[in-house]
Amino acid sequence: MLLNVQRIINAPGERIAFQFHLDLSDVDFGGLYPAQDPVVVTGEVRNIAGMLLLSFTAGTTLKSVCDRCLKAFDNPCSVQCEYALAEQVEHEDCGDEIIVLEDGCVDVGDLARTAFILEMDTKTLCSEDCKGICPGCGVNLNQGSCTCKKQVDPRLAVLAQLLEKDKNET
Repeated sequence: MLLNVQRIINAPGERIAFQFHLDLSDVDFGGLYPAQDPVVVTGEVRNIAGMLLLSFTAGTTLKSVCDRCLKAFDNPCSVQCEYALAEQVEHEDCGDEIIVLEDGCVDVGDLARTAFILEMDTKTLCSEDCKGICPGCGVNLNQGSCTCKKQVDPRLAVLAQLLEKDKNET
C-alpha cells in the first residue's frame, strides 16, 4: 500500500491514519504456507515537530505445526514497527530506521510485509513444555507415555549386563 504523506510534511501535529489487509498466503515458510488469514496492518504517520514518524502493528493467526510433536495449532503472531521518514538523507549509512520518501510517498505494504516475515518464528511449539514424540514408536508424549524398551547406550552395555546379572542372582 503506497501512502502519500505530502500533506503533513510541513504541518506539525498532523497525522494520517491507515488500516489495510496484507495477503501473505503465498509465502512459503519451511514448506508450509502459515499465513492463510490476512495480516491486518493498522498504524499512522505523525508529524512531530517537523519529523515524520511512521508506526504500525501487523498481526494475524498463523496455521502452524509444532516442531516437536507435529500437532497443528493456531499461532497468533504480531509485530510492531516504527520508522522515521525523510525526503532525503545526508549520509547513506543512516540505518534501516530512516525511510526515504519517493515523491512524498512511502510503501507501507512493503515495510509491513518485510517486518512480518522477519518476525515469524523459525521454530514453532504448541506449548513451551511440549514433550514431543517418541523417536522409537512415534507416540505423542503429551498424550501418554510410550511402551518402548529403553535402548542401552552401546558404550554402557557391559554395565547393563552386570546389572542384569546382579538382578538375576538376588
